[in-house]
Amino acid sequence: MSLDKRKNIGIVLLAAGESARLGRAKQLLAFKGKTLLEISMFHAKTSNSDHIISVLGANAGVIQKKLNLDQDSVIYNPDWKSGMSGSMKIGLSYLIEKYQIEAVIIMLSDQPFADSALINKLIDQFQLGQKGIITSSYGDTLGVPALFDQKYFPELLALDNKEGAKKIIFSNLEDVAKIDFPLGTFDIDTEEDYQKLLKIKDDQDLFLSS
Repeated sequence: MSLDKRKNIGIVLLAAGESARLGRAKQLLAFKGKTLLEISMFHAKTSNSDHIISVLGANAGVIQKKLNLDQDSVIYNPDWKSGMSGSMKIGLSYLIEKYQIEAVIIMLSDQPFADSALINKLIDQFQLGQKGIITSSYGDTLGVPALFDQKYFPELLALDNKEGAKKIIFSNLEDVAKIDFPLGTFDIDTEEDYQKLLKIKDDQDLFLSS
């Protein structure tokens, strides 16, 4: 696809949860010298996407104070307790209104291996114009990070707050392309998850200073 036909793509980075099972803000957990939220934001900003918005909720004040976040790339969901999709919808609505995006990537702040290379694979596959949903494949499931063409925006915005983007993926499998992401099984919900993450040995310098 020629550059003049390249789609306008935004990223919604979900970071509004209270980390109830963990007992502390997972967004601020340290890994390889950075917090999980910093890692995710770095990968989003260094990808080939056009616009990024991070959605904060629980512990927003503490997170913003500690990380000194760029206010132009952050939005607050006051109703974060209602569920993850509520934050996704706020972020998506913001990107649609401000930037008229034509596709959106949904990603989480607790998947430290969802790097810019993976994001770019999602974008490159989408640019081929063959499928409207490009999803990560890991374990025995499909999930985020995942890219959705604008034709799915109404469905995403209509999700119940307790539902996730997976519902849209599995309801439209005929329009799904998959990108292998074995390390997608690493997300952080409990202290045990975090300790497993810390034990990972990786010689690659994943997180270059911006």
